[in-house]
Amino acid sequence: MITAAREAVDLLIQAAGSWQFDDVLNGLRDREWMALRFLARANRFSRTPSALAQFVGTTRATASQTVKRLEDRGYLQRRSSDEDKRSVILDVTHRGEKILASDPITQLVHAIAALELGANNFRDFLRQILEQLDARRARHHADNCRKCIFLTEASGGASRKQSSYTCRFFRANVGESEIDLLCFNFERRESGAPST
Repeated sequence: MITAAREAVDLLIQAAGSWQFDDVLNGLRDREWMALRFLARANRFSRTPSALAQFVGTTRATASQTVKRLEDRGYLQRRSSDEDKRSVILDVTHRGEKILASDPITQLVHAIAALELGANNFRDFLRQILEQLDARRARHHADNCRKCIFLTEASGGASRKQSSYTCRFFRANVGESEIDLLCFNFERRESGAPST
């Protein structure tokens, strides 16, 4: 069992070559790709310099330098938050979305999608591993709202076919299209616990 686990870690380290590299691919460094990926998948509450720094695992100053380089290339733009004008939201531009089409991890995404055990099972296994690592380090990771304790769902009644969602952490409405995006304030709901 331990031998298979060590082999799996060796394979994960080798797979990391698709997202960690020393060179520049398509004009971007690995941290810049990571930042652009995160911001493209993050919800409006997590597209901030602070959340980006935490996700990438760097200082806020280093994250700001990364943002500046991405802005200079036209891949990101800053705007004031609608909720708090002092806060900055980072949006991926059309040009940024275009460069993401040549993301170096695309081959890895396709390989996972083609797994015999299924991409959903693989994702769930990795999520379990990450949660164990986070618990040991007393930290948390970004994940989607659907599994978060702060997401609540209120049915619209007979006249409304759509459900409405609220984030209790931010005390804000969350659209259907946002609940599968990444949030850095994510806290896992206990399995089987319904949203209230």
